[in-house]
Amino acid sequence: MVTSMMATSMIRRGGISRGRKPAEQGFSLLEVVISMAVLTVGMVSLLGVFGLAMASTQTSQQDMIAKQLANEAYESVVTARNTSQMNWDEINNVGSLNCSSGPPPCGIFLTGLRPMYNAGADGIFGTADDAAAGEETLQDPGADGIFNTADDTYIPLTNYQRQIVISPLFTQTGVLITSLRSVTITVQYATSSAQTQKTYVVNSFISQFQ
Repeated sequence: MVTSMMATSMIRRGGISRGRKPAEQGFSLLEVVISMAVLTVGMVSLLGVFGLAMASTQTSQQDMIAKQLANEAYESVVTARNTSQMNWDEINNVGSLNCSSGPPPCGIFLTGLRPMYNAGADGIFGTADDAAAGEETLQDPGADGIFNTADDTYIPLTNYQRQIVISPLFTQTGVLITSLRSVTITVQYATSSAQTQKTYVVNSFISQFQ
């Protein structure tokens, strides 16, 4: 009888134990597959972001050079006015009809996209005498960060082209503004990562008066 009571007690304790600790269920195969698919999509998206960041870093120097070349050309147009090397009519594109003090055509700045040449004898970029001055290069100070030392390097600008467009301005009633003109500098260049040409554009104005 004692043995029977012990057996009954063990069965009851076992039943209570099973009631307190229900059997744990694992993940199904379908749930695992779905989780892996979601994780894969997230990782692929993250890798794409890293790829764009790397490409942007690699082309940042070329973008900076394009900006510098555009600003250089605009400063050249302003210099032509400030130094009185040229008269107001000459600060136009070659063949321009926007001449105020003489018969057309007038203008010294070449039209269309042009290779990057040094400024010619007139010291002004974008004019006919630039080609004789040779191709322009960008000087890098090298590892020591100091210009004109032995480790300086010179970066060729053969993959850059620049265009200077000088246009007349008119009032709302169509009257020509003789003392003000629009200046648009476009630099077109190729990068190792982009399949198409990139452009950097500067839009500004130039007045007849300093």
